[in-house]
Amino acid sequence: MRLGEVVVDVAPLRSSRDYRLVFATQAISMVGTHLTSVAASLQIYDLTGSSVQVGLMSLALGLALLVGLVAGGLLADRADRRRVVLLTRASTAVVIAGLAVNAALAEPHVWFVYVAAVLAGGISGLGAPAMMAATPSLVAPGQLAAAGALTTLTAQLGGMVGPSLAGVIAAGPGIAMCFAIDAAVYVVGLALLAPLPALPPDGPAEAQHPLKAMGEGLRFLRGNQVVAGLLLIDVCAVVFAMPYALFPELGTEHFGGGPSTVGLLYTAPAVGSFFGALTSGWTGRVHHTGRALIGAVAVWGVAITCFGLSPNLGLALFFLALAGLGDTASEILRRALLQHYTPDRLQGRVGSLWLAQATAGTSVGNVEAGLVSRALGSASGAVAVGGLVCLAGVATLAVAMPGLRRATLHGAADGGPPVEDGARTPAEAAD
Repeated sequence: MRLGEVVVDVAPLRSSRDYRLVFATQAISMVGTHLTSVAASLQIYDLTGSSVQVGLMSLALGLALLVGLVAGGLLADRADRRRVVLLTRASTAVVIAGLAVNAALAEPHVWFVYVAAVLAGGISGLGAPAMMAATPSLVAPGQLAAAGALTTLTAQLGGMVGPSLAGVIAAGPGIAMCFAIDAAVYVVGLALLAPLPALPPDGPAEAQHPLKAMGEGLRFLRGNQVVAGLLLIDVCAVVFAMPYALFPELGTEHFGGGPSTVGLLYTAPAVGSFFGALTSGWTGRVHHTGRALIGAVAVWGVAITCFGLSPNLGLALFFLALAGLGDTASEILRRALLQHYTPDRLQGRVGSLWLAQATAGTSVGNVEAGLVSRALGSASGAVAVGGLVCLAGVATLAVAMPGLRRATLHGAADGGPPVEDGARTPAEAAD
């Protein structure tokens, strides 16, 4: 295999001006989001001296995000997706600017940070499904995996650069500057996205009741083995084999280190994920996409199991990096298959369910890891057990869902029942 077939595929950036605008917006937004996230946590802790308050603020943001995602999925399938993205980003910019003003006060208000977290989470949730649903209309059908890899790359870059930059800015110019920069980033993003064409959902606007419309999305999941399998296989990974909540205990107790060791445990998966995104060129070329996805999730499960059994820090970091690599490959393939097998008129609703699951699943997985660790009396044992349960779940789905095994990005999306009412597949809609 040639080097050009391994490194991240930048074809969507070369062939689509509109996708270049979206990519640039996502790249700067990821950094800005981490600036605000870290700054808000630092401010809450500075004002209250309580880690519980920091956790409650994060919980408030997460719950608002979940509600916003569900509502945003419905909105993305009824309204012009470009308009939804622009309006939600403009509203979020106002909220972040409010945080900057509050932080600049002589006595900042804690309650305002909570209110802003709820507003920002809810508004961001409203806009995220529209942005995700718009992607198949901006790139060629064969470039969905490449577009997903580029999106993942921006997320990993933001995750590595944003937190460190936030710490430097907060220690220098101050927390208010972190918020101000993020607000400016949103304004720049608005300028980049403004030239996009109208992006209405495929087909006439629906007048269904919101609950009935969401029910249609759920029925589609039940009737399409590929899309249902994508969500279920993700549950195996994020619910049963999510070790992040155990890193503080493992770093200090199991590996006998301190905060720096814990930091290395959190960093290792991100390093593997970044490498996985850089070497993701194969994801758009592999023919048996479903099998590759199953293999990628299995790599995550095996790596997490071996991490739990690792006797020293060096091996543990290696297996965490390997887990991050598998997770990135899995995310790229899942995103591309989800968009390929979902009709355009359902992209918002199905995408919102996927995003909501990713948000809630990680939280549930961390809680589950803590409970299993307490029950077993061993954090490393809980991690290893979680990895084995993940592998068992993946094997079960691979056997029980042949449609998932046969899924491919090449050719017609035939993993479920025929598309009704003359709706086109994303591949057809992009032509």
